[in-house]
Amino acid sequence: MNDLFSLKDKVIVITGAAGLLGRQHADIVAKAGGIPIVLDINRKDVEQLATDLQEKYGVLSSGYAVDITDEAEIEANCNFLLSQYGHIDGLVNNAANNPKMDTSSSKNFSRVENFSRSVWEADISVGLTGAFLCCKYYGFAISRQGGSIVNISSDLGLISPDQRLYRKQGIPDDQQPVKPITYSVVKSGLIGLTRYIATYWPKENVRCNVICPGGVETEQDPVFVKDLCERIPLGRMANRSEYQGTILYLLSEASSYMTGAVISVDGGRTVW
Repeated sequence: MNDLFSLKDKVIVITGAAGLLGRQHADIVAKAGGIPIVLDINRKDVEQLATDLQEKYGVLSSGYAVDITDEAEIEANCNFLLSQYGHIDGLVNNAANNPKMDTSSSKNFSRVENFSRSVWEADISVGLTGAFLCCKYYGFAISRQGGSIVNISSDLGLISPDQRLYRKQGIPDDQQPVKPITYSVVKSGLIGLTRYIATYWPKENVRCNVICPGGVETEQDPVFVKDLCERIPLGRMANRSEYQGTILYLLSEASSYMTGAVISVDGGRTVW
């Protein structure tokens, strides 16, 4: 059983690693004996994360400040990793902007009719173009000996946001807060990217799957949490560590015959 789920000596690149779930992905890779290569735009945080993983699990780990919207930075980092380790065995495309809901009382810029092109392009650039560029370089490196790519989508890659969850009393309809459009577009796009990559390198034994997690409870407005949980069969939001098992499964040989799969881990929300 341990061998089936082992990542011993596997070099796994994780983007957006200094974020809430990125840290959890890196932690399970290290716990399974892998070599987590943690990337983020924030150098201080990602270097500290690598140090923490080394001390906690006694594994090799390195942290690098890489802007995944910059193709030259990705290419340079990929080449450096290959020179250091000789191989890359896995990639977790986790990085994404988290577009904020505008609660302005005058003009709500998260609504489609007010949404700026610059924010649209920035969100797409990180969440979708960044994942493509990482597949282009780290994915190609994986294709040299085989391995696994895991994309992080969302339950909102499968269903539309229920904007009723975000409504505020006493605010006109044209000023109500909404989940921004780019979140759904990016997360849906990652599902398409997954299916494409799954059929692009199969002869090279590259598997590509996508996980669609539900929301993680992180001290949100209690009213919002209550309303959301009423829409989830398990009746609660996720704990931050509850996606680790799925990530490990998809990166390890335990999922050796799985590719192109879209896996919901959302407490059942997308069933309704």
